Amino acid sequence: MKLQFYKYQGTGNDFIIIDNRSNHFPKNNIEIVHKLCDRRFGIGADGLILLENSVKNDFTMLYYNADGNESTMCGNGGRCIVAFAKQLGIIDNETIFDAVDGKHFATIKGKIVSLQMADIDKIDIYENHTFLNTGSPHHINFNSSIDNIDIKKLGAKIRYGAPYFKDGTNVNFAEQVSKNSFKIRTYERGVENETLACGTGATAVAIAANRLNKTTANSIKIEVLGGDLEVSFKKVGNHYQNVFLKGPAQLVFKGNIKI
Repeated sequence: MKLQFYKYQGTGNDFIIIDNRSNHFPKNNIEIVHKLCDRRFGIGADGLILLENSVKNDFTMLYYNADGNESTMCGNGGRCIVAFAKQLGIIDNETIFDAVDGKHFATIKGKIVSLQMADIDKIDIYENHTFLNTGSPHHINFNSSIDNIDIKKLGAKIRYGAPYFKDGTNVNFAEQVSKNSFKIRTYERGVENETLACGTGATAVAIAANRLNKTTANSIKIEVLGGDLEVSFKKVGNHYQNVFLKGPAQLVFKGNIKI
């Protein structure tokens, strides 16, 4: 079978995106998804995204981790599929689409996509870390310096350890740069390694920083290894609404591959 694909990236978080409105892709075949995402034997990506039809909205997003398993929401992947939908002519400058965690509103202007994330009502604060779910689960450690941390080793230890075990979590290490700016490094489950960016992780760090009173800003800059993101929100008590993840998303290349 010959498959047409598109490779997109958002701040270095890269994805294979496929127009699957005709339902031709064998999406239950974990091995094919895993092989396509393999950086040596396939196309190479942090994940694979299918664009499918939606009954009520513009389209549906299905996201798969690089290990081949269908996963939870991916923020940068969500921004990239919006750019892809515009390229296909499905949308113009704004959209509402379906994802695993519900519907999402987004706007696109040039290469910049602003994606509305889920509202956040529950944040678990512990002595040495914070945990919240921004469409995907995130464990957050704030550190004085994150440059020399062995992200893969320490991230894997936390990801597979108590209380997460088999289901696991994404793990973020964050460092405050200024009153409204943080830099982060993220170990992503499903990739099982550090990635150049994580959209749901950036969102989680921004909200956790505000909740922990590390910043009073409601628009926070997040530096990731692959570039810069911005997270904004409206805080009502300890609830976070109108949460938006903003940053670049662009086509890298397209091609065909036999599967």
